[in-house]
Amino acid sequence: MKTFLFQGDSITDANRDDENEDNFGLGCGYALLLASDFLKNRKDEFRFINRGKSGDRITDVYARIKEDIINIRPDYMSILIGVNDVSHELTQDCGVTPEKFEKIYCMLVEEIKEVLPDIKIFILEPFICRGIHTEERWEEFSGEVRKMAVASKSVAEEYGLEFIPLQHIFDEVTADSNARYWSVDGIHPSAAGHQIIKEELSKAIIKTIDA
Repeated sequence: MKTFLFQGDSITDANRDDENEDNFGLGCGYALLLASDFLKNRKDEFRFINRGKSGDRITDVYARIKEDIINIRPDYMSILIGVNDVSHELTQDCGVTPEKFEKIYCMLVEEIKEVLPDIKIFILEPFICRGIHTEERWEEFSGEVRKMAVASKSVAEEYGLEFIPLQHIFDEVTADSNARYWSVDGIHPSAAGHQIIKEELSKAIIKTIDA
């Protein structure tokens, strides 16, 4: 049985129960949606663990590398990180620059692959929508998150990892100005938004495991 680990910030966390693992306590977001499909249709192939943590920046994921990644020894892992690196800077003056973001992301991947050379890592593109949390400083939020997206893609390309684009999809579905249907505040997806992430990540996973 293969282990799939979800890593990231509150979008991945999605109110998970950190007292329960192995297909339980996955939260109410894309991790649960994806695991539900695989557990139904590919029984006994995977166990799923969610270690996403609300509020995390790339520096925080890196700080948790031993306990919440390496010690779990996953066969597959997805990472969705980047929006807090921007949000924390704009609202609390404690974010991470795009340059430092990319540097630490590279360190994270390198150290994981040193210990787990066969791991398959999926990098999800950080994304942003208009909403109550982002509207007032929309140009800054949008511009900076898109820089994190470029950095994330660069890391994926550097290490030959699967990159899952998301921003263009959220741009398309929110083009009719009904952004709140897809994101409750501009950062956190609604149920429909989580379904988008689940579908895109699922396609990448299936392509990889069925190759």
